[in-house]
Amino acid sequence: MKTFFPYRILFSVAALYDGLLGLIFLLAGPAVFSFYGVTEPNHWGYIDFPAALLVVFAIMFISIAKDPLKNSNLIPYGILLKASYCGMVWKYSLTSGIPSMWKPFAITDFLFGVLFAVSYWQLKKIKN
Repeated sequence: MKTFFPYRILFSVAALYDGLLGLIFLLAGPAVFSFYGVTEPNHWGYIDFPAALLVVFAIMFISIAKDPLKNSNLIPYGILLKASYCGMVWKYSLTSGIPSMWKPFAITDFLFGVLFAVSYWQLKKIKN
């Protein structure tokens, strides 16, 4: 019988990471910006909405962690989340610049994205 423990760990860690990150920016966004010396946005909705979306994705990752095989169809959405964030950070890093506060998240998301893709293809093979 196949063990799904590594997938459960991966998506549990992803849920914790995105959930905590989302909550930190929702509850303490101004303090985070101040800590890093980054200019605040002209409206906190620009931060609150993506932060809330991170919490929603964290809930999705919990669903995947509970039953990786059954919920593997959700993994591409996680891959797209990570690719979207990395793409924006890398685009602005190369064109107009971006505060360094955002770059470690892009590195972490890149690693998650790769691990999600590998997991997706492995689970797809198991299903077939």
